[in-house]
Amino acid sequence: MADFEWPWQYKFPPFFTLQPNTETRQKQLEAWRALILGFCRHHRVYIIDLAEYLDSPLFNNADIKRRLSEESIQAVLDELASTGHVEWIDKSKRRCYVFWRTPTEWGQLIYAWVTDSGMTGSVCTFFELTQGDDVADQPFQGLAEEVLLKALGTLQQAGKAEVMGTDGVKFF
Repeated sequence: MADFEWPWQYKFPPFFTLQPNTETRQKQLEAWRALILGFCRHHRVYIIDLAEYLDSPLFNNADIKRRLSEESIQAVLDELASTGHVEWIDKSKRRCYVFWRTPTEWGQLIYAWVTDSGMTGSVCTFFELTQGDDVADQPFQGLAEEVLLKALGTLQQAGKAEVMGTDGVKFF
């Protein structure tokens, strides 16, 4: 996997302090949104746990000795939640799902594979959908189970699938 390409703002010290000017802050939040989603997509991160990520390169640029404060991280993630790219897992806002693809987009990718593979009418386990040999070249290979369930939920609502128990799904 190629190295992640950091945006130019990542080397700009003020980027790590949320700006008070409304217009500047909005541009800064957009840059953080792009950075977080790009980083998570590149590294296939589906869940951010603040305990794990506070000191990670995502929020801490050791080269310029700057880090985004925990309060600012939560503000940035709240902004991502307002656009549907983050969903808080806990009330204390310490863990969240990161949707660099929405559950609907994941569902569409999965269903396209199901129809292209002639799998409609069959049952698949969650393991087969995310770890099986048949999906080795698919973008949803390795998808976190929690995100998979959300994606399958969108297919179930559309009448294209039925989640069966805790580890399987039937596609229509």
